[in-house]
Amino acid sequence: MFEPHGPKRLSDIVTGDETWFPSFIISPKRFNRMWVDGQGDRPVVLRPGFQSRKRMFTVFFNYNGPLVVDVLPQDTTMTATYYVQNVLSQVKSAINEQRPKVSTSKTLLLHENAGPTKARATTQSLWELRIQVLPHPAYSPELAPCDFWLFPILKDRLAGRNFDRIQDLAKAVNSELRTTPEEDYQGVFQKWQIRRKRCIESHGEYFEGL
Repeated sequence: MFEPHGPKRLSDIVTGDETWFPSFIISPKRFNRMWVDGQGDRPVVLRPGFQSRKRMFTVFFNYNGPLVVDVLPQDTTMTATYYVQNVLSQVKSAINEQRPKVSTSKTLLLHENAGPTKARATTQSLWELRIQVLPHPAYSPELAPCDFWLFPILKDRLAGRNFDRIQDLAKAVNSELRTTPEEDYQGVFQKWQIRRKRCIESHGEYFEGL
């Protein structure tokens, strides 16, 4: 589909997912590794508490950069209705603004295939928008650009910072997204292609080395 003379282009893909951002992001485990001699004590490593403040963010981006950052209101659940009315509507507006001369029927949507994204209301809305959904195998975060690239680098960059207000956290997330070079967004879709080819070559079996 995405070969040089194929019918589709990587620039037609819009991808997104949701993740939790706590008000204080702990540094990844790899940053805490250190040598300790036989007489030394293990260093104390902070862990997020069960009741730590956090909020769900939904982020969508494409070949040119970020499109949508939605912050789920407090005490709200991500449902199909919310996803359609608040997330997909923003995605549609962002696509139309960025590519006013291109119909949404050219858009290829890559999102998770569970929960609200599979609900009837969601599939009906996508059908009405004439947006084609790309197939994504279940339980495969290594094939989802948000999981293998975007969310890890965002949390790495925000690690160690404390945000008293959700608005400040949202501004920081938006700032990191906007200052990420366009070539990085383009590069992740090239990596996505490589990962999908590896998956096909391994007939869907587990593999390492990416």
